Amino acid sequence: MSRVGKMPIAVPQGVDVAITADQITVKGGNGTLSRALSALVSVKKDGATLTFVPANESAEADAMSGTMRALVANMVNGVGKGFERKLTLVGVGFRAQAQGQKLNLQIGFSHPVVKDMPAGIKVATPTQTEIVISGPDRQVVGQVAAEVRAFRPPEPYKGKGIRYAEERVVLKETKKK
Repeated sequence: MSRVGKMPIAVPQGVDVAITADQITVKGGNGTLSRALSALVSVKKDGATLTFVPANESAEADAMSGTMRALVANMVNGVGKGFERKLTLVGVGFRAQAQGQKLNLQIGFSHPVVKDMPAGIKVATPTQTEIVISGPDRQVVGQVAAEVRAFRPPEPYKGKGIRYAEERVVLKETKKK
């Protein structure tokens, strides 16, 4: 059996989990998330814990129990605490400004780049060169951060561009004559 799938999920105070035949819904302070349940996994709720058991002995059901457990754990964590990704702008004149649900970027192009945020995602700019993307859904937060980074990924010679805060860019040596 999957090692991840064996671990129970502790549901914190203030988070409500509703399980139907084909869907699981998690409600908390940061919003509501729902996901379709796999037929290969059965979910049991015992008080403040959730356990995931494969429906049969197949390897696919075993793998799916670990996958569903990880996805639901991210949902519980997201509606409780939330997830965030930090991005840093490196380059002369590179600036970011959050305007409601829009992120306005000036990253060396002849025009400003405007990115609309999906529903449930918040964007903040503590300084002109920092972007903080936060929300309850881990996948959506990561996807939006990747889309913002894709506007101007770090280049390998000077390191200019948009990078994750914890990312380390390895610079190449310039060509010698």
